[in-house]
Amino acid sequence: MTNYAIAGILGVFFGFSLNKAGLTKYNKIVGVFRFTDLAVLKFMLTALVVSMIGLYGLRGLGLIVFPSVPSTYIVGNIIGGLIFGIGMALTGY
Repeated sequence: MTNYAIAGILGVFFGFSLNKAGLTKYNKIVGVFRFTDLAVLKFMLTALVVSMIGLYGLRGLGLIVFPSVPSTYIVGNIIGGLIFGIGMALTGY
C-alpha cells in the first residue's frame, strides 16, 4: 500500500511540474508533433535520465533490488503505443 501512495505522490508532483512548466498547453503539444517546439520532449527525457541515475545509484548502494522483467509482448506494446499516440495526437488537436 505504501508503494502505491509513494507512486501516487510522485505522479501528482510530476503532473504538477508539467502543468507549471506550461507543457500541457495546446501550442506545446502541437509543436512536438510538428517538430517546431521540443520543450515537452526535452522535459520528458530529462525526467527519464534523472530517474535512471537515481535508480541505478540506489541499486549501487544496495538500497533497492530491480525485479526480474518478464519477456515483452510485441503485439501488446505496438497496440498500446498506437493507442497512446493517437490519444496524444487527438489531445493536441
